[in-house]
Amino acid sequence: MPILESLLDTDAYKLHMQQAVFHHYPDAEVVAEFHSRNDEDLLPLMGQIEEQLRQAGRLRLSAEEARYLAQRPFLSQDYIEHLSHKPLDASLLEVHEREGQLAVRVSGLWQDVILWEIPILAIISEMRNRFRYPQLGVGEAITRLDQKLDWLSSELSTEEMAEFSLVDFGTRRRFSRAVQEAVVTRLRERLPAFRGTSNYRLAHRLGLPAVGTQAHEWFQAHQQLGFPLAQSQRAALLTWLDEFDDHLGIALTDCITMDAFLRDFDFELASRYQGLRHDSGDPIVWGEKAIAHYQRLGIDPGGKTLVFSDGLDLPRAVALFRHFRGRINTSFGIGTQLTCDLPGVSPMNIVFKLVECNGGPVAKISDSAGKTLCRDADFIHRLRQAFQLSL
Repeated sequence: MPILESLLDTDAYKLHMQQAVFHHYPDAEVVAEFHSRNDEDLLPLMGQIEEQLRQAGRLRLSAEEARYLAQRPFLSQDYIEHLSHKPLDASLLEVHEREGQLAVRVSGLWQDVILWEIPILAIISEMRNRFRYPQLGVGEAITRLDQKLDWLSSELSTEEMAEFSLVDFGTRRRFSRAVQEAVVTRLRERLPAFRGTSNYRLAHRLGLPAVGTQAHEWFQAHQQLGFPLAQSQRAALLTWLDEFDDHLGIALTDCITMDAFLRDFDFELASRYQGLRHDSGDPIVWGEKAIAHYQRLGIDPGGKTLVFSDGLDLPRAVALFRHFRGRINTSFGIGTQLTCDLPGVSPMNIVFKLVECNGGPVAKISDSAGKTLCRDADFIHRLRQAFQLSL
């Protein structure tokens, strides 16, 4: 049985970024690779994983799905037509063994490679969970979720519950497609301020907003797109605004640390973007820096939004909500702790990251040391110099 049955079973930011790449960088070439931070042998599943990926490569956008996308005010007709005629390209995939581990590498035009991240992660996660936990499924996931939501209802006042903005970010490392759909359905039923899902298929099926802007790869690729290295982050921010104007205005801040981001995030950018997304480092420190930055620029933080999305669970989200409440708007994107939280299950810690663009290395210098990713030490050194970071 195929794990993926729709091209829209992906995170919204992949389609949003693909449109921007299609319009601005159609000839850019990239390499991206799967990486597991778990010490877990996936090689026995390699053949089944590759078959599932090949099946995903046969998915096509339906006429109904194309009509749904066309209702998004920020998606252009030429892009939707492109997606309809040129979806996932399985010829770009290399699935093999490297140093005793499962390796997946995708190389080609950026506009073609970009869609593979979520299918690769979701397929590997679900195939592994089928193998390790065949006795578990939707029932156990919903029982655990209801316990969490009972706690949340007892912890927050009615007024706080109406303000506590939650979004499902759980596609990439979900236990299964069925579990994610059941979880999102229950969240919609029980949370008054449930704001939607990052998954376009579920947004379509359940009548929810599809939430997502850009990922690290958007900023990383700009390091090799012809801009001076020190200007690459600012170029990424401005090009995004050129593409989407007053839509999709939450900026990711930690490709080259929050401090380096804020040096680039001047009054023009801070005024035009609706808010910022946190994905590494201490979230309290990060949020306080964001508020102070808005205040220094003479911008009222009360009109901006901070989105927290770094390994959250509900207790941590509640603590952040209360810390910043009344000072700046907040929203919480929770993934694995909602869609892969079942009794006895150890979720995978897996990523699929850009490693090259136009033949050169790209890097992320995260606010969490363990999330920094680049094999080229010289390029990391150059990037640190360009962005005035300690060497």
